[in-house]
Amino acid sequence: MPTWKEKKSQAPKVEGPYPDLIARVLAARNLDSEQIKDLLNPQLSRLHDPYLLLGMRKAVDRLVQAYKTQEKICIYADFDLDGTSGLAILKNGLEAMGFQSVAFYQPRRLSEGYGFHAEAVEELKNLGISLIVTVDVGITSFKACEKAQELGVDVILTDHHLPAEKLPEAFVVVNPNQKGCTSGLGYLCGAGVAFYLLRALKRALSSGSSDGSYQAISPQAVSFDLKEVLEFFCIGTLTDMVPLVEDNRILVKHGLVSLTKTTKPGLKALLEALHLGDRELTSQDVAIRFAPKLNALSRMESDILPIQIYLETDSKKAQQMVSAVLENNQTRQTLQGDAESKALKMLDGWNEPDFVFVSSEFFHRGVVGLIATKLSQTFNRPAFVGSQNSEGMIVGSGRTPAGSEVSLVSALSFAEKKLNRFGGHAAAAGFELHQQNQEHVIADLKRYFQELKTHHRPLEIEFETTAELNEIEAQAMKWYDFLGPFGVGFHVPIVRLKPVYLQSKKELKGGHLKLSLSNAERSQFIDALLFSPTQKIVDQIQVGSDYEVLTELQWNYFRNNKTIQLLIKDLKIL
Repeated sequence: MPTWKEKKSQAPKVEGPYPDLIARVLAARNLDSEQIKDLLNPQLSRLHDPYLLLGMRKAVDRLVQAYKTQEKICIYADFDLDGTSGLAILKNGLEAMGFQSVAFYQPRRLSEGYGFHAEAVEELKNLGISLIVTVDVGITSFKACEKAQELGVDVILTDHHLPAEKLPEAFVVVNPNQKGCTSGLGYLCGAGVAFYLLRALKRALSSGSSDGSYQAISPQAVSFDLKEVLEFFCIGTLTDMVPLVEDNRILVKHGLVSLTKTTKPGLKALLEALHLGDRELTSQDVAIRFAPKLNALSRMESDILPIQIYLETDSKKAQQMVSAVLENNQTRQTLQGDAESKALKMLDGWNEPDFVFVSSEFFHRGVVGLIATKLSQTFNRPAFVGSQNSEGMIVGSGRTPAGSEVSLVSALSFAEKKLNRFGGHAAAAGFELHQQNQEHVIADLKRYFQELKTHHRPLEIEFETTAELNEIEAQAMKWYDFLGPFGVGFHVPIVRLKPVYLQSKKELKGGHLKLSLSNAERSQFIDALLFSPTQKIVDQIQVGSDYEVLTELQWNYFRNNKTIQLLIKDLKIL
């Protein structure tokens, strides 16, 4: 059973126009008055200058040259939603600002695999491409950059993944996490870096003199509004789970408004199909309900890919594609559920306390990251999951549980002699190895965790404040929404409820529970959801008993009615 821990506030009680419940949540975050002001009113005017990014000036100058000579440009983007969102940002933006020939390329997840590939560079050269702009990929792609240099193709390499000591020999590298970059923008995802490239380029193409003595290079750039691509920034940032701080927070806050009001047929059709089209969106709506449907397309290597949904301009075609999206997602859910069950059985005798590792020929390669996420949450430790093909090659993903300080890239580097390749983020990484090396890799990971002197810690859930049930009302919820968006680096507040009475219990499709809770006086009732409880927990929850509850607060939308509901994180019988 997890332990509960209340956050220790170092800040004085927050004074403001908000209810006391919200004031206590803010105090628990140790925010001062100026930070609260920025939190509640994020201003686009406070964004960092894009030219702070190392290499940005050189990248923009090369794109301006390409604009003037109308070169053929290719945007080479990773296949995930971060890369796809960055691709949509640049393709929409470049074309809106007057670039005439903008192609794009994304490697197929299953048949080609992650990376900026030398073979693709040759193919693009044969198509007349003279400039490649990468998005969310390339920071360790030495061979592809060498091939581009050999063929006379310039590469503007934009990425955010952690680089090695040496960088590829691209025309220029724009990566906030490269050595020597002092921008302070290391929290940007790949789509974020692409957006900042577009911001800088718009400024260069639209800058004319104030006295009219010289004109802007591109009249279209002057009229182009960067808000037109904020939906894509928002999706990419929320799905790549980068910190929602500073510029990310400002842009996601505004991007959620743009996505709510989107007129882009593909995005609009999917929102409507998911019953998200008639209300304000939250970060959880995007990350949990909207984005996984798109992500499943590349995971399953569907005939329709996310970029087609992003770029579709015909409403009827968009609706047809969305039907296929939902059908594909059902297939993904089935494969994922079967694989998770099998993985848990395979790990039944696992005795390593610091990580789990499992692989199988029965795991679809497109869902190993999702299984790893589930296992990291279940075991509260880093999880590595691989899909093995008929030739014994294992392609896998690693994920860490929330709050973990372990770097998966560092962990995998301990096994690099036995890995064909690896890379990614501290909390999410990919790897490839041959089956005969699996035990060696597990041994190397064990050595890494032993040297790190990390031990499996008991699962602990932190909460911001304790509240009476009657404090959770419409005015408090209005301010609660205003605190968002929530995500990595600014998590959803968790509230401990004073004892509540379980009025009723109902099992829902998928093994979830819907509970009706009331205060001691039975004068107030509120619905609560408990997702995927174990059978033991289901049996323990009895109507007529009193409980302490840890919960998130949220709205429920049903048949045009908007009501408050709770999302239970844990509960204890009194």
